[in-house]
Amino acid sequence: MEDLSFSIFPNENFLDLRLYQYGWEQCAPLHSFGPFVRNHFLIHYVISGQGFLDSTAPDGVTHRYDLEADQAFLICPGQVNTYCADKDRPWKYVWLEFDGLRVTEYLTYAGLDATHPIYIPQTPAQGQAMRDIMLYIADHSKASTLHLIGHLFLFLDALIQSSSTRRTASGGQLRDFYIQEAITYMEQNFQRDLTVEELADVCKLNRSYFSKLFKESMGCPPQEFLIRMRLSKATELMKTSRASIGDIAQQCGYPNQLHFSRAFKKRYGVSPREWRTENQIHAKG
Repeated sequence: MEDLSFSIFPNENFLDLRLYQYGWEQCAPLHSFGPFVRNHFLIHYVISGQGFLDSTAPDGVTHRYDLEADQAFLICPGQVNTYCADKDRPWKYVWLEFDGLRVTEYLTYAGLDATHPIYIPQTPAQGQAMRDIMLYIADHSKASTLHLIGHLFLFLDALIQSSSTRRTASGGQLRDFYIQEAITYMEQNFQRDLTVEELADVCKLNRSYFSKLFKESMGCPPQEFLIRMRLSKATELMKTSRASIGDIAQQCGYPNQLHFSRAFKKRYGVSPREWRTENQIHAKG
């Protein structure tokens, strides 16, 4: 009987939500991973057994969390974590690694972040329903990319609906309209210098109110969201084109290649050149 299943998602152009890797594992006693820092969000759902998570919060303090079946733990990008299986009852878990422009917003609705990394379902049945979606993704690595992304959205919906720390979204349809207007404008103009004032003006809102509304909805300030969008666009160009890194930086709103390289390394943990070496799609024939 297999103890491990692991798959890597093929590179595709998905900005709102991306799947990177997924699988499940029956861990050996005291099997541990870390300390390690991830570039994307990673969630483990404990199917059976026990273990613990050591998670370093944004304030630098490390907290230990003991976990058992039908609980889950979140690892955020840039966060130092170590997790370890119990000696007598080692855990079996399923995991998903994902990211995207709206992931922070979705996780906020579930009440999860770097300070609150533990998921506990409102009922065991709700947690197990979410677990089953995760296992479906893990066991269908040959399904189409749209099929898997669709199930990743279903997973996030189940996470939000079932979380005992769920937060109610506020602001309604009007707020969503303003935010979508701003994001659409960013997508159409990310190549040039955009200011928060300009984005607020597009939405016909006061600058400070717009910034507050955007951060509450998306989990980050408008300028940080714009940086993520530009860098996401840059990764696609580095994968699929032969343009120089300097040209790609220009196309994505960075006239200064040094500034682009610094922002890229801060986000992905490696230089643009290193990332391209690992991820570029080479033409066949």
